[in-house]
Amino acid sequence: MMTLIHAISKRPARMIATGLAGALALALPAGAPLSPVASAQAQSSANDLDRVASALRAISTMRADFSQTDRQGNVARGTMTLKRPGKIRFDYGKNSDLLVVSNGRSLYLVDYEVNQVQRWPIKNSPLGALLDPNRDVKRYGKMIATGSPDVLSIEVRDPKKPEFGVITLIFVRNSNAPGGLQLTHWVALDAQNHRTTVRLSNHRYGVSVADSTFTFRDPRRSSRRPR
Repeated sequence: MMTLIHAISKRPARMIATGLAGALALALPAGAPLSPVASAQAQSSANDLDRVASALRAISTMRADFSQTDRQGNVARGTMTLKRPGKIRFDYGKNSDLLVVSNGRSLYLVDYEVNQVQRWPIKNSPLGALLDPNRDVKRYGKMIATGSPDVLSIEVRDPKKPEFGVITLIFVRNSNAPGGLQLTHWVALDAQNHRTTVRLSNHRYGVSVADSTFTFRDPRRSSRRPR
């Protein structure tokens, strides 16, 4: 596991992790379906959304290294683990007091230094669509032009609820990735214009992942530091 870098303090690291969890949970509100437009451009966007949905569904398990940057330039690194349906874990390293994890029903930010747990439900949200192959990501986003046929950008927002912010997911065409598309990074912008960028690298697909990976010791029940 990779630890926090650049000797950043626990406070910036905690702000970064909180930003990630909040962006995943709150910047992904349930949006309205896209309005049909009778044009070649709309059809092309619909086809690309189909490809993205298929690529997400094609991932059974995945591990990737991540680099996470907040609006002040603070950087944290770690390992992301994903397992269908609905499970994801952002591990900041064995020496970190922080953990972001979803068990498929809720997303948790676990802070062992102050013995606190924050929880966000993900049912019926686009986060659920991204993590669960039985949901349709097309219902929650729209394609954004990138200027490159090999790069796909999806913006997810609810115009009726601007307080939830915006998240933009970036994919590149890669024949070695499930469905031919690889998620490289995303950018989350909250209602206060606080930006969080997460970049993925060293993707590993189809790895063995135990369900216990997505559980955690609740610090509210014990004061012992996890090992």
